[in-house]
Amino acid sequence: MAREFKDSGIEWIGQIPKEWKVELIGNNIKEINDKNDDSSEDNALQFKMGTIISKKGGDSKYNPESLVAYTKVKEGDIVINGLNLSFDFISQRVGLVREKGVITSTYLTLRPSSLLYSRFVNYLFKAYDNCKAFHGMGRGLRQILAYRELKNQKLIYPALPEQQKIADYLDKVCGEVDEMVALQEKMIEELKAYKQSVITEAVTKGLNPNVPMKDSGIDWIGEIPEHWSVDKVVRLFRTIGSGTTPNSSDNDAFHGTINWIQSGDINGGVLRNSKNKISEETLAKYSVLTVYKAPFIIVAMYGASVGNISISQIDGCVNQACCVLSDSNINFLYAFYAIKAAQRYLIYRAVGGGQPNISQNTLKHLWIAKPPIEEQQQIASYLDTKCSEIDSLIAIKQQKIEELKEYKKSIIYEYVTGKKEVA
Repeated sequence: MAREFKDSGIEWIGQIPKEWKVELIGNNIKEINDKNDDSSEDNALQFKMGTIISKKGGDSKYNPESLVAYTKVKEGDIVINGLNLSFDFISQRVGLVREKGVITSTYLTLRPSSLLYSRFVNYLFKAYDNCKAFHGMGRGLRQILAYRELKNQKLIYPALPEQQKIADYLDKVCGEVDEMVALQEKMIEELKAYKQSVITEAVTKGLNPNVPMKDSGIDWIGEIPEHWSVDKVVRLFRTIGSGTTPNSSDNDAFHGTINWIQSGDINGGVLRNSKNKISEETLAKYSVLTVYKAPFIIVAMYGASVGNISISQIDGCVNQACCVLSDSNINFLYAFYAIKAAQRYLIYRAVGGGQPNISQNTLKHLWIAKPPIEEQQQIASYLDTKCSEIDSLIAIKQQKIEELKEYKKSIIYEYVTGKKEVA
């Protein structure tokens, strides 16, 4: 017999099975504020791509000295990162606690009642997240989600046996999707590694495998064709410079039309726009801000993107974490690929404790192989074609990942709202 439906009263959900309940979240889900005052719990947990894992087995860069102010949680609790709701966290705001521990009290920790199955609630709230249902609930400048707002929102749920069936099914299907995503991501990393090897081989060994070779005297380069030479970056570029960050208290600093490039903009390819702009007035205030004329090579010297190298096709200023190389006296594209080939070496040479740092001095004194100009042009042309082919394959894999993620979102939505029934 066909399932009967009714209106849920929730706009983004619409129709739900007639036998499902609609209640306020606060009726069956309570906030947990059990602080670790006695330091009895030392298992610090963290968000990791929509899941919650222990920092002991994770890769967290932030490990606080004290966990006293953290919230104690147990298996089955739901945690929501309700900070900055205006930002899109790509549906990673909701996580299920799978082991006893503590988590930062800046997150919202929830505990479902005995009428609710935690894994079902986890998926249901992921659907809320995917549909941006949380976004309109934030308060204050940082758009923070508070329990006092959340508890008055509506919650839908079937009987416990069906909740478990839905959760079990979604665990299986979402697990399969995650495996397929992981496979595509692995292929992308392999393609990126292959691309890097193609670049390194071409700019250190050339395109003719039969020419006599000699030792370059540079460890990371190794042997080069006998008729090539090596030279330092500082002698190959007439302009090597950086920039700064305007004072954040200057409200008008970033209301302009001049491109201002940060290290996070450097994506390894070609830059055609910047996320931030500065004004003419701001440019005049800072003597270290220069408008560099495109095209130029730009290297991330520190930060999360340290070692990334791009070509900027836009005029612009940069911040202090970027190094600009322009006005080369060798083929520009060859120079880009030659420096890109040194990316791993540069990262290896990066200094610093918590934050690796590639200094301008390191870049200036970087040795690269220098073939005759005709070969520079041939290598640049070859690499443009070859890298474009690899980039196209990577783009196909990335598109597949996006399709899989969208499929996962739709599957979660359809089953936690009763649009589809587990057989």
